Amino acid sequence: MVKALEKEGVEYVFGIPGEENLDLLDALSRSSIRMIVTRHEQAAGFMAATYGRLTGRVGVCLSTLGPGATNLVTAAAYAQLGAMPMLMITGQKPIKRSKQGRFQIIDVVDMMGPITKMTRQIVSADTIPAHVREAVRLAEEERPGAAHLELPEDIAAEETAAEPLAASHARRPTVEEKAVRKAAAMIEAARHPLLVIGAGANRKLTARQLAALVEKQGIPFITTQMGKGVIDEEHPLFLGNAALSSGDFPHRAIEQADLILNVGHDVVEKPPFFMKEGRRRVIHVNFSPAQVDPVYFPQVEMVGDIANSIWQLNQRLSGGDWDFSVFEPFRRALRGHLAEGRDDTRFPVYPQHLVAVVREVMPDDGVIALDNGIYKIWFARNYPARRPNTVLLDNALASMGAGLPSAMAAKMVFPDRKVMAVCGDGGFMMNSQEIETAVRLGLDLVVLILNDSAYGMIKWKQEHMGFEEFGLDFRNPCFRRYAEAYGAKGHRVESTAELGPLLRECLDAGGVHLVDLPVDYSDNDRILNHELPQRSAEV
Repeated sequence: MVKALEKEGVEYVFGIPGEENLDLLDALSRSSIRMIVTRHEQAAGFMAATYGRLTGRVGVCLSTLGPGATNLVTAAAYAQLGAMPMLMITGQKPIKRSKQGRFQIIDVVDMMGPITKMTRQIVSADTIPAHVREAVRLAEEERPGAAHLELPEDIAAEETAAEPLAASHARRPTVEEKAVRKAAAMIEAARHPLLVIGAGANRKLTARQLAALVEKQGIPFITTQMGKGVIDEEHPLFLGNAALSSGDFPHRAIEQADLILNVGHDVVEKPPFFMKEGRRRVIHVNFSPAQVDPVYFPQVEMVGDIANSIWQLNQRLSGGDWDFSVFEPFRRALRGHLAEGRDDTRFPVYPQHLVAVVREVMPDDGVIALDNGIYKIWFARNYPARRPNTVLLDNALASMGAGLPSAMAAKMVFPDRKVMAVCGDGGFMMNSQEIETAVRLGLDLVVLILNDSAYGMIKWKQEHMGFEEFGLDFRNPCFRRYAEAYGAKGHRVESTAELGPLLRECLDAGGVHLVDLPVDYSDNDRILNHELPQRSAEV
């Protein structure tokens, strides 16, 4: 098993071993693979998935049977919905002869079925090379996702002469020329074409081809949350991020388009627009055909390698009688709205000011890893991403608890870049024990904890739906002392003026730093649910 993983280029295995994994653990100790022991299997899965997201290569995590395996379920769904290549290896009691009855035994293979691309129990050591090769192939190929292999204790102890299998040389199919001609003709015939960039476009080569398309053709663009940074969001043709479901300035701009070039659309994200028969034409550009539903039924599909599709389209387009002036009022209004609140120095800190300060202290290649909470919307809207995969957020499973492990994996992949985890106090505490792992690994990491002593996202929804406040408040530990108990450095912000200098100091100092920041979410409902739709409708 370990030789097969080495053959696949695996660098790390994240996880918590159990007695059923001891043969595998012993083999890992003599391998080139580094075993990263975490404090919870869920965090190991989040780290493996994020490694896969950032590298395009499978991230591997390990657990024992029973509760160890069930703790990987959320991470499996995170990788599967978020299109992140990940392989889970779980242990199991002996399958040929066992004296422990059903102790700790559940059907892990069946459990993993709905949330993986492949799940399989290994019943012979001779089949390990083929199982590993197939699991990695499926996890990494488009659309990426999760795979699972169960290695029972007695199979792990078997001897075999089987050799690891090398990966085959494979190229993704390219789009058919007739589809390119049809799409180009539609775009040239349009008056107000618009480019929408989704999660599937967040690939290095695709990003370069999309940037070339925008520069040559001058077509304005919008991003989804998981498409952030594919093209520099400081670009003058950027019309905003579809962070909300509707009613924001980007959604109003979309309504002006008579044709949408929809690149990398993934149905796991909230739709950035809703189709209506006869309203506008949509060209679907992705690795796979469109999954049609009542709000998405594109008229033309360019199916194949996305980067190649965009390159072919850019070569064929010769321009059209386009009028992009219809989008300009929404771009100006968005820029004006994003500027509001940046200089608001109230304390606890205001979300718009918080985002502006983080953007100011982070370099263009710096990575922020967002946990899941109301601040994710503010960062998606207000934080201009300059490069791909510099804003790691989950708009698929949208799981709390992923921010810190994701930031740790990002720092391991990019050791020379600044990395910051941005977590709500609720999400942070779901995997806060991994601070010990980060300290043990010697990572340079800043963890910014947004402290409102509540589940703020649900409070926002509760207020918008007209319910009384109930059931969402809690108390927090002293995060400064909590950090110090793990050997990290703890800080508490006492005024808004302290925030920027403190974050810079922590980013430059090295080591693990927890920054406890009180935040003021009192205007979320007013701004996002009432003021914003009204103002965008008036443009």
